[in-house]
Amino acid sequence: MAAPSLPDQDLLTIDQLAERTGITIRTIRFYAGRGLLPPPQLRGRTGLYGPDHLARLELVSELSALGFTLAAIEAQMSRLPATAGAEDLALQRALLTPWVPEQIEELTVVELQRRAGRHLSAADLDALESLGVIVTLDGGRLRLNGVALLSEGLAVLDSGLPGDTWRLASAIIEKHTTALAEELMAMFQREVLQPYRDRGRPATERTSLAAALAQLKPITVRGVVTAFGRAVNRTIRERVG
Repeated sequence: MAAPSLPDQDLLTIDQLAERTGITIRTIRFYAGRGLLPPPQLRGRTGLYGPDHLARLELVSELSALGFTLAAIEAQMSRLPATAGAEDLALQRALLTPWVPEQIEELTVVELQRRAGRHLSAADLDALESLGVIVTLDGGRLRLNGVALLSEGLAVLDSGLPGDTWRLASAIIEKHTTALAEELMAMFQREVLQPYRDRGRPATERTSLAAALAQLKPITVRGVVTAFGRAVNRTIRERVG
């Protein structure tokens, strides 16, 4: 069944779509060739793209920024119904948007040192890798897991405390925050998403659910930080007492 025609003011040429999304024309055509975007509407020989194309492209871009491989993106997109509209895709994007900003990038050791503003010895690089700040890739390149994490890692190097102490602390934090994230996600699935699915995914709830998610994420992150600080204060009082 053909998609309903949209008013021309709601449609974009591929050049306009590239400008709107910041994704190159070549990449858009590549995604379309992989089936990640449906065919455009034709006006003569010109392909035109609507809000659904824009929403799909933004979702693909979000998945790519999260580090999903092309195969994983294709698998994720294939689970979406062909009739999924812009609101459905906006909700899907809200579910997948990172809870905290992550600017993952690949660079060389020289570029990392330039970013750090200092020379980094082999021992420094090993320490940063053990803290999860960087990951060594093939060919000697590095993956930096965020500029903020680099700043924290450099502070650790300058702290004067033994590296093993920080590694143990990092492992404890990773263990408990992973468990917390899994429990929170399970609760959200059970209490919010599953009832929404059971109600037949009503269109009237999509926008409000996406907006609620946008509010939930920063509130939850701040709540975790506050609760951890209070727990540390309580532990100090109990130990001193």
